[in-house]
Amino acid sequence: MTVEGELLWRPSQDFASGSNLAQYMEWLRPRGHDFTDYPALWRWSVDEPDAFWASLWDYFQIWSDRPYEEVCTKGAMIDARWFTGSRVNYAEHVLRNLDSRGGDAVAIHYRSEMRPGGTVSWQELEEKVRRLATAMRDLGVVPGDRVVSYMPNIPETAIAMLATVAIGAIWSSAAPEFGVGTVTDRFAQIEPKLIFAADGYRFAGRDFDRRADIAAIVGKLPTLEHLVWLDYAHPSGAPVAHRGLRKWDDLVAGDAPPREQFRYERVPHDHPLWILFSSGTTGLPKPIVQGHVGVLIQHMKGMSFHVNIRPGTVLFIYSTTGWMMWNSTMSALCVGGGTVLYDGSPFADGVGTLFAVAQDTGAHVLGASPTLVQAAAKAGFRPRDHFALDALEEIILGGAPSTPETFAWFYDAVKTDLWVTSQCGGTELCSGIVGGVPIQPIYAGEIQGPMLGIDVAAFDDQGRPVIDEVGEMVITKPVPSMPLYFWNDPDKSRYRASYFETFPEVWQQGDLFKMNDRLGCYVYGRSDATLNRFGVRIGTAEIYRTLEKVEGVQDGLVLCCNLAGGDYYMPLFVKLKEGVAPDDAVRAAIIRRLRDENSPRHVPDEILFVPDIPYTMTGKRLEIPVRKILLGAEAAKVASRETMANPASLDWFTDFAACKGLVGL
Repeated sequence: MTVEGELLWRPSQDFASGSNLAQYMEWLRPRGHDFTDYPALWRWSVDEPDAFWASLWDYFQIWSDRPYEEVCTKGAMIDARWFTGSRVNYAEHVLRNLDSRGGDAVAIHYRSEMRPGGTVSWQELEEKVRRLATAMRDLGVVPGDRVVSYMPNIPETAIAMLATVAIGAIWSSAAPEFGVGTVTDRFAQIEPKLIFAADGYRFAGRDFDRRADIAAIVGKLPTLEHLVWLDYAHPSGAPVAHRGLRKWDDLVAGDAPPREQFRYERVPHDHPLWILFSSGTTGLPKPIVQGHVGVLIQHMKGMSFHVNIRPGTVLFIYSTTGWMMWNSTMSALCVGGGTVLYDGSPFADGVGTLFAVAQDTGAHVLGASPTLVQAAAKAGFRPRDHFALDALEEIILGGAPSTPETFAWFYDAVKTDLWVTSQCGGTELCSGIVGGVPIQPIYAGEIQGPMLGIDVAAFDDQGRPVIDEVGEMVITKPVPSMPLYFWNDPDKSRYRASYFETFPEVWQQGDLFKMNDRLGCYVYGRSDATLNRFGVRIGTAEIYRTLEKVEGVQDGLVLCCNLAGGDYYMPLFVKLKEGVAPDDAVRAAIIRRLRDENSPRHVPDEILFVPDIPYTMTGKRLEIPVRKILLGAEAAKVASRETMANPASLDWFTDFAACKGLVGL
């Protein structure tokens, strides 16, 4: 059995010294900064943030109309502004790589259940962005206008995003699997002028017609002046009627201005780049506004130093267009890497689907949720027996806590020489907080370290930093990609309540977190889904790790409900494998494992067998919404079924809550 903290891999001398991070450290030496290891480099980056971020401006050769005046404004973290006085465009920095990569080099690999796969060269990408951006200007789209998308994970969506950003308009996206209410809850808040819409998509072999949904969405967005229609699933079908209807093919056809005449809109340091939305599983989604220069420098740093993307490296992260990971996937292009866009089910051709795509595209980096990996492991599937993954160098595990066994599975079932990283970040930063360090070893279940420039710590309940203890994940100094603000939140009250309410002037990320003295990091699940047993906090990931080993168990969900009078109720809901009887023998096996491998505190108050465990479409258990349902909240108010992979799974919990009748605090 693999234990937490067990050494699994060390980088070779060639791998470490050839990494982008090592090259940056060499670049720093003649500039007066000589660091012998990563902890010393990280400490400098957070102790002297102005010097660190200024070095990145020079290292990545950021283009601006004018020099910046101040690296970061002083004062409250919530009001921090970066590289004031600069004028920068995110898309320009992506597409300038055409010159260094060459026109025929591949920028985008795409695969889809709907149509044959292919590639988009850097020249084709740049030309189509130029054409579409020019057409959008002709339609009257100006800097600051909101442009939204209801499109799958395909090249057209990438082109639309870059064209929008190129002219200074503000991008926002929803995945086509989202229903009408979920989309309008988001887009109605930001009053878009133009929408890109694809008529449907295919998932797990099933076709989904979205024409009626698009008609309903458009009807609920009165500010829309233009509908750009993509014939994707129904090329012979009629588009939705709209006074501002345009066809995608028409807008990207014909001549575009020559490169030397095309103008990227270089915008001020506080000009919005895009608007991301919180998951929407509870309440109205928060519209999170992020800026060009902050996201650009954060993405270049993260992709270069913590994912090790180089010109020509191919990054494949499974995502949808409604999740911040799609934006992060696109950021590989910032540093000259290629990206893979896959539109379809991760199990379209069985549990090996993502590995097949990785093989087919020559991916160097593969990113997926641990839950997808666990499905392959449970099926006894060994990718190394089926695919040639010679190009594969790195694994990124994200979206959920990763167990030591998940790490070890890659070395056994995929490759022995593999950089297996777990990374944790969030929509609010559109980047990682802790993640990969290519010059460091890999320990089972351990995230290699905090990312450069991120002053992350674990705080106890009194707001004191702790080492080797589980606490609240916090960030104590500003980060460039933190939100500029929330849309329609002029006094920042909603923004402040979301991240600064518990610890004044300290960002609370909302995860249970531990960091050891070698900077190794562990994330144990959302802190607002924390299990509290007799005053001891337990991360849900600890329960799930043990549950995976119990014979006959398919999946599970554990909660802690704070009850009136200071009591707690911690139920464990278990989904069994087909054919396994839901009896006391299984309960006893679960209890024995939890007590023996963890502690008596890990044993739940009750074990209940359920037909299914509710998940979001991005593979996250709905711990918090289910807990609220158990405490009496209406399911429709705390969980959006349109963002769920299995909406019917909530029905059992609603019925159970009605019978149980818990009373919360």
